[in-house]
Amino acid sequence: MTFDQENKTITTERLFLRMFQKSDAADVAKLCNNFNIFKNTLYLPYPYRIEDALLWMESHLENYETSKSYEFAVTDKESGELFGAIALSNHQRFNHGEIAYWIGEEYWGRGYATEAAEAIVQFAFNEKKYHKVFARCFHSNPASGRVLQKLGMREEGILIDHVMKENRYEDLVHYGIINT
Repeated sequence: MTFDQENKTITTERLFLRMFQKSDAADVAKLCNNFNIFKNTLYLPYPYRIEDALLWMESHLENYETSKSYEFAVTDKESGELFGAIALSNHQRFNHGEIAYWIGEEYWGRGYATEAAEAIVQFAFNEKKYHKVFARCFHSNPASGRVLQKLGMREEGILIDHVMKENRYEDLVHYGIINT
């Protein structure tokens, strides 16, 4: 993982993580307007429109510059094709943050989520000096849990029937890793 502070980018073996641009809105809307993405995320609306993407991106630069959170587009290092998004919150008082991500369904199973998440955890620990990084996923989404386990995160607990999604309650599995 290589972090370029001036350009606010992270480079990995196959990926280039960068700030979102307004020109990404149509691609974001295309990828997120997918029920399988919606059902595995806490906050994405469905259907998902270009206006949703633009509204979501509106605060990214300010969040980054004020160290509130870091939201990156997950793109192909060579072609620049947008695969998804990864974010890291910054709870400065507690010196920790949560990662969250989504990858377009057509790109599932290629290791992009794991590679982007590994880079963002390194960014949190090496660049931002976090003590802990954590994540949550639905119990009904074991693929996301496997990504978190590959990062070395441990399951810390399950919150039973913690959120309502599509008129049914979902368990949230919490994972975490300590910077040692």
